[in-house]
Amino acid sequence: MDSFCNRALASLYILALLGFQLTAGHCEDVPKATTATQQSKPARAVFADGQAQVVDAFSDSEQWIQHDLWVETTFDTDGDGKLDRMHVDVTRQRQTDTEGLKVPVIYESSPYFSGTGSNDKKYFWDPRHEVGAKPPMHETPPRMEHQSKRPLMSERQIKRWVPRGFAVVHSASPGTGLSQGCPTVGGDNESLGPKAVIDWLNGRANGYTTPDGDEQVVASWCTGRVGMTGTSYDGTIPLAAATTGVKGLEVIIPIAPNTSYYHYYRSHGLIRHPGGYMGEDIDVLYDWINSGYPERRDFCDCNVRDQEMLEGFDRVTGDYNEFWAGRDYINDLKPMKAAMLMAHGFNDWNVMPEHSWRIYEAVRAKGIPAQIYYHQGGHGGQPPMEMMNRWFSRYLYGVKNGVENGPKAWIVREDDDRSEPTAYADFPNPKARKVTLHPRPSDGGNGTLVPSSRGKQGVATLIDDVSHSGEQLARAEQSEHRLLFTTPELTAPLHLSGLARLNISLASSKPAVNLSVWLVSLPWDESSKKITSNIVTRGWADPQNHESLTDSEPLEPGKFYELSFELQPDDQIIPVGQRLGLMIFSSDRDFTLWPEAGTELSVDLDATSLELPIVGGSSAFRRAFRPGRR
Repeated sequence: MDSFCNRALASLYILALLGFQLTAGHCEDVPKATTATQQSKPARAVFADGQAQVVDAFSDSEQWIQHDLWVETTFDTDGDGKLDRMHVDVTRQRQTDTEGLKVPVIYESSPYFSGTGSNDKKYFWDPRHEVGAKPPMHETPPRMEHQSKRPLMSERQIKRWVPRGFAVVHSASPGTGLSQGCPTVGGDNESLGPKAVIDWLNGRANGYTTPDGDEQVVASWCTGRVGMTGTSYDGTIPLAAATTGVKGLEVIIPIAPNTSYYHYYRSHGLIRHPGGYMGEDIDVLYDWINSGYPERRDFCDCNVRDQEMLEGFDRVTGDYNEFWAGRDYINDLKPMKAAMLMAHGFNDWNVMPEHSWRIYEAVRAKGIPAQIYYHQGGHGGQPPMEMMNRWFSRYLYGVKNGVENGPKAWIVREDDDRSEPTAYADFPNPKARKVTLHPRPSDGGNGTLVPSSRGKQGVATLIDDVSHSGEQLARAEQSEHRLLFTTPELTAPLHLSGLARLNISLASSKPAVNLSVWLVSLPWDESSKKITSNIVTRGWADPQNHESLTDSEPLEPGKFYELSFELQPDDQIIPVGQRLGLMIFSSDRDFTLWPEAGTELSVDLDATSLELPIVGGSSAFRRAFRPGRR
């Protein structure tokens, strides 16, 4: 495993980029000492072990220059006949004024800087209705109070990066806070807004002291090199900006980003809510972030929420359509040039790990420098500071620290600290191979998962009942509301890395039905606080979309249909003494719609299989169950 801050072997990098003169550096926890000779020299960024170090002359917050402005964009989304302007704040070193210092920028944009709306469930969609039925409309929430946050809308990133020689910039996304325009939740203006800010930092767009005036502000202090980061929605925006190919955006570090709003609110054609936000859909998120100028909200509500969203998002079939394609960043990657360090948690059931994986895979295929950092936790969780520092130092200051040549995947193992990831050649692990397992029923009710398919296994049936949670079903010894097939008890650890795939043949007693799948580690340990203890990965699908995500058809009751879909990506080592279990059920109380109980779901076991990505393949699978290995 690599070390990101090995001070014992630290070497000093003397940077000659853009004419900068550098002085000796120190790590942040080393006592600071500045000699008289050093004090007489111009303050410049300092690097050691490939990382920007804290510089005394940059560290006095009372000396920082902080101001705000409005950057003019190329679009008018609020219908007032004028180009929208984005509210921007800047924090930079005083030396950018007193000594002519030019610095690169670390930039975060967000729709949350000026507050969010109500979480009252009456403003969410009610999940209590049949699959495929038109849902009743929810109430409209009261409008948020408009906030004026000046000169700073956020303090994020400032204390970390300004003392290390970077300026920090924030902007409110369109239609939020003091930024003009309409919130669109993944629309083009959320890509073009940050592009305009980066253009301003490079002298290609105009900035103004007021939202409607003509007194200009220029970024003469900026080198033109910009890096973006943020978490969740704030991690989505760096990717959105990168898809424009804007010159000057050198590197992005998205953390748990939403890379496709279809994959956030749908799963393989099924209406599926993000974990913890039952009943949320894209219009609910619109209301939650709509904190912009009150006088333009009627126009935005009418044109964006009530027309574009409600007419386009299709909460009946869950099909992938033009509306969702326009909010899927994988369709916009062609212009992207920025290097990328992606970060996510394997147990993020809000913004699921497929969001990062699908973009990482596509960006890597483009030949762009890219790495991925995965931890075993839930939503959020940035890479180690040293890792981020090396990426920003490499691409914003040009320090030749070799990050682009290192391992492609950094994965935090189950019992390790997040600051100590293990290096792997890539994700999925290149040594992983698909091992196909087949469900086999048993007389006791629960079945087994075996690597061979022999004889006729028949049909197994379950009865949908959303009153039983997934956890309750997994813990139950017997239940008519799920099918459970398990491996033998592990006698050696089993390493999974990649995406499991379920191939299934099923029939429903109704024209539409939920399909939910969990891969679990048993016996269920209710006392464990480790997020990796019980649920390995999950997946959901709509059998109506068995042929296509863009076209669904009602099921003919009793007729068997075949479909195949991937579960969420994962890299996990299942410990000795556990059994892997494939649980198939219908409605997932924490994610899907809640239809009336009683729908029968029948599974043809002979045409059903589970493909597991196992490091070492079939031989490793066999060794993991060899008697006497303990």
